[in-house]
Amino acid sequence: MSTNRYIGKYPVIGIRRIIDARLGPLGVRQSLEEQTMNMAQAAAKLISDNLRYTNGEPVKVIISEVSIGRGAEAAKCAAQFKKEGVDITLSVTPCWCYGAETMDMDPMTIKGVWGLNATERPGAVYLASVLAGYAQKGLPAFGIYGKHVQEADDKNIPEDVQEKILRFARAAVAAATMRGKAYLQIGSSCMGIAGSMVNIDFFEEYLGMRVESVDEVELLRRMEEGIYDEKEYQKALAWAKEKCPIGFDKNPEFVRKSKEETEKSFEFVVKSMVIIKDLLRGNPDLPEKFGEEALGFNAIACGFQGQRQWTDHWPNTDFAEAMLNTSFDWEGARETFITATENDTLNGATMLLEKLLTNRAQMFADVRTMWSAEAVKRCTGYDVEGHAKEAGGFIHLINSGACALDYCGELKDEKGNPTVKPFWEMTQEDIDACLKATQWCPADNGYFRGGGYSSRFLTRAEMPATMARLNIVKGLGPVLQLVEGWTVKLPDDVTDKIWKRTDYTWPCTWFTPRVCEKGPFKNAYDVMNNWGANHGAISFGHIGADLITLCSILRIPVCMHNVPEDKIFRPTVWNSFGMDKEGQDYRACQCYGPMYK
Repeated sequence: MSTNRYIGKYPVIGIRRIIDARLGPLGVRQSLEEQTMNMAQAAAKLISDNLRYTNGEPVKVIISEVSIGRGAEAAKCAAQFKKEGVDITLSVTPCWCYGAETMDMDPMTIKGVWGLNATERPGAVYLASVLAGYAQKGLPAFGIYGKHVQEADDKNIPEDVQEKILRFARAAVAAATMRGKAYLQIGSSCMGIAGSMVNIDFFEEYLGMRVESVDEVELLRRMEEGIYDEKEYQKALAWAKEKCPIGFDKNPEFVRKSKEETEKSFEFVVKSMVIIKDLLRGNPDLPEKFGEEALGFNAIACGFQGQRQWTDHWPNTDFAEAMLNTSFDWEGARETFITATENDTLNGATMLLEKLLTNRAQMFADVRTMWSAEAVKRCTGYDVEGHAKEAGGFIHLINSGACALDYCGELKDEKGNPTVKPFWEMTQEDIDACLKATQWCPADNGYFRGGGYSSRFLTRAEMPATMARLNIVKGLGPVLQLVEGWTVKLPDDVTDKIWKRTDYTWPCTWFTPRVCEKGPFKNAYDVMNNWGANHGAISFGHIGADLITLCSILRIPVCMHNVPEDKIFRPTVWNSFGMDKEGQDYRACQCYGPMYK
């Protein structure tokens, strides 16, 4: 595990033990203390055993010191949780309790309530009562109720309840982790891309983050004035020269860089990465006189403008962007740094949401070309198979070389399936496999006059994946679109024929959606035709349900998804905004508005 690279503590989940307050001659309260504590302990163990922070440590869960039967005890719990730094509360009860007296009234905590489905005491009645109270007071809360009646002495959590507790907790930790952190834009708007025109209100009001900005010239200043750790740079350069082989140069002879120029360019891009890491997290090992620079920006994500003012003259930062997004470098395996190429702040924010939900590296890609089955057959003679056949084709995900190396498809889980791993599961063999699968080709000097390098690999595996994108719509605000699907493995000769029709020196991934009859998911063409921007953020796994839950916490409506309806989990009050799930989402998000406004 790594240390917490951010200022401040990770969010803590507090379990609130809600109980019937009646002491009386029959000892109603006393008879429920053990059962309520058992529920709290089971929920705490479930969360801490299954969820981790971005640095790999188990999520911290604490249990209220007092059971809560009246308002005074709710206040004692609130005081304890404030001292412990609790951002998220899960109230649990097996019985009827006094809803308005026992509820969590803090407007800034993210709230869930688990009411036991059992016959001895009406936990469901309390759950319904307190959720009605939350709705009446404008405090959205997630209601958790099992499908099947449990015995009073059953200490197990049913699978459907486990799923909801973990989905709530995972999304809540992701939302709370962003609070107070920064998005660092290095440069500004890139080539007229709307997503790179940073919307500060979005980051502040919806994510609880600040936006920090530095000009790209800061890299040059730090290089020229020696504002970096020379020992770390030499270690990084030696590692990169050994582990990152240079690929073929696609440029015509008359525009190729000389050997001396390419060597200097390689040193430049490695030094750029060292400096960007310092900007993000700070570095106490900088020369002593640079105490201000040593602070860093406490940034949980960043973007680099690059094109064109920078890349028309200086080497591109594709090496830095790719390796920052990757779950290792010369330090070995380590937590990824979310880095948006072309400073596409909205794609960077989407990657951040996905990383916080999965603790895995994320792919930044152009959503470039939709290949229909007919077009593939015409151009290669190949009949697409499997999921791609079901979708009538696939989408080419490809960018200029800033994609995380983890997506080469060479990693395997314990069952031998291709995967993308959390950094703490990465072995040296895994790291070597990613490096072996990747070349670093000299940049296309038509696009990048200043040179540089692009990572080049092929995703050689079929893996579950989710592509998502945040967009901002004037008059509406932020919306999220997502599609669950799979990466596609094609025969090498088929890949070569269609990859060579675009840039053969960039990382290449084929992606196909899971089709259904709902909305724009009848085929791959409909997904491509309804995508809202030129970029997408791609995560390993089918995480659409988690994204939907997280977006409900952030009050961001989801405008496009292919997640089964029974997996959609939002605050219970969403049900009061109509019977259609998407309409509910839009109306509820509009009603409550962003948490930090």
